[in-house]
Amino acid sequence: MLAAGYPEGSEKLWGAHHERQWDFLQRVVREELDPGYDGAAEAGTPLCPEGTGAGCDTDYDFASRPPEVHRAVERVALTGRIRRPLISIQGTLDALTPPSTFGDVYDRMVTVAGRARLHRYVLVPGGTHVDGLIPYDTDRLRPMLPSFVSAFAELEAWTAKGSRTKAG
Repeated sequence: MLAAGYPEGSEKLWGAHHERQWDFLQRVVREELDPGYDGAAEAGTPLCPEGTGAGCDTDYDFASRPPEVHRAVERVALTGRIRRPLISIQGTLDALTPPSTFGDVYDRMVTVAGRARLHRYVLVPGGTHVDGLIPYDTDRLRPMLPSFVSAFAELEAWTAKGSRTKAG
């Protein structure tokens, strides 16, 4: 998991994410973008082991899916071509969407797209994906809510300044 980019120090969260988020999230998103994969089943089979057979998301092979599935993914794919100010906030111990494989990558996408002036990327030391996971490791994890509140106020000020400039 560490070699895959999950942050060191997030190990205590892996079980909770596996039981409550990873599988569920992948099945819900896959059902939305590729509803034909598992036939009449709604969002597949929970926590099915690899090799279970048709409809098991652990066996999902995106490359072999029909062109309409690839087009559906393209429609929602991130490009970094943002048009409005955006503040992205991520915890350094996020074990659902690790910074090295999600937030850092998106920040680079925005920069490559020439939109860095519209983006601020905030990494919260000790933050995880949701504050409800803090009890899993109270020595390491810290709430992110204060950072979200501050960032929202910053975004309000940032966009208000931009509107005055346009109106002025």
